[in-house]
Amino acid sequence: MAVALTASALRQNVYRLLDGVLETGVPLEIERHGRRLRIIAIDAPRRTDRLIARPDAIIGDPDELVEMDWSAEWQPDDPD
Repeated sequence: MAVALTASALRQNVYRLLDGVLETGVPLEIERHGRRLRIIAIDAPRRTDRLIARPDAIIGDPDELVEMDWSAEWQPDDPD
């Protein structure tokens, strides 16, 4: 259940109230000019969420790349 209070009460205790929202996860509702505002805690995005998918990436032991036979991929330069 959200805690409801006035903007004046928020102003007097803003840091304590914000810390309470972060610690408990309980939203804070402020009434202002007959309307309600809600302060909620949002988890920070994980760093891994920003990774770009790379479907062509090679997954495995890098030493195996050295041992691979690349002769089928190699083409000599055309001396035009």
